[in-house]
Amino acid sequence: MSPSTRRLLKEAAELNTHPSPHFHAAPISDDNLYDWHFTLQGPPAPSPYATGIYHGRIVLPPTYPLRPPSFRFLTPSGRFEVNREICLSISGHHEETWQPAWGIRTALIALRSFMDGDAKGQVGGLDVDESVRRRYAGESRAWRCDSCEAGGKSNEEVLGEWRGYCREKGVEIEDDGGENKEGKKDEQGGKEGAGEDAIPAVKEQQQQQQQQTEDVPDTSNTSADADADADAVKDTSAPAPAPAAAAAAAAAPSSTSTTPTPTPMTRPPPQPQPQPQPQPQVIHLQQMAPAAVSQDGPWLDRAIIGVLIALVVMILRRVARDETD
Repeated sequence: MSPSTRRLLKEAAELNTHPSPHFHAAPISDDNLYDWHFTLQGPPAPSPYATGIYHGRIVLPPTYPLRPPSFRFLTPSGRFEVNREICLSISGHHEETWQPAWGIRTALIALRSFMDGDAKGQVGGLDVDESVRRRYAGESRAWRCDSCEAGGKSNEEVLGEWRGYCREKGVEIEDDGGENKEGKKDEQGGKEGAGEDAIPAVKEQQQQQQQQTEDVPDTSNTSADADADADAVKDTSAPAPAPAAAAAAAAAPSSTSTTPTPTPMTRPPPQPQPQPQPQPQVIHLQQMAPAAVSQDGPWLDRAIIGVLIALVVMILRRVARDETD
């Protein structure tokens, strides 16, 4: 069994173990794991596709998941051309953005969010009026596929039976266009696995949340600074009362004043300051005995001069002796 086949079998089992009521996907047969059909609930309101249920096809390459799958819608939607490969950041049109960690669940979650995107300039995309898309959404529920395991059932019947299976698995479903607790959790997990580059709608939402967080001013430092300033003003403006007076004032009942006594703020103990290390004292020779140096200076000069004169006399005598010889 090839790694690609093992991966597809694992994904098919995972979709059945942790089902999502928003979509159903399975291979068209047990003999062909590289051709899947899906039934997809439209994005939630107020999207024009909210009431629609769409059917499509996923074709996976033999080297999946190293290479991305391709997608095409078989149900008219007004958003994508019928039976034509569409250009998405998770499809074969953009292999450079595909990551092998993604899967069919991730692709269907992204595909559902892409339906509300702009179709201008997109391969396989359609740009029609919103009224046309809403009309297609209403007609899509009765659309039938004769080439997959649905056996001629309508999209509404296929998704209805699948949601019954989801209820048996413990998935809570509110309504056709609503969110559910476990299904919403599965989609969030798929979005995290898809990454920011695969789902632009999710990336934009995260950027907006981050921008909102950055716009909220941080009041913690401001309040701390204000408390510190108040303490500084209190310390410099009011003299500290004597201990006896302070004790008497604390013990005396306040009968005429109704103003509550402010609670003194505790100050952190002062941090010990490092003590400077004593530097070794350097005593110069001139500081020790300046008088001795000044007195010995002339005597040394005279001795040196006397030695020089003696050397000169000896040299002259030696020269005179050599000339005489």
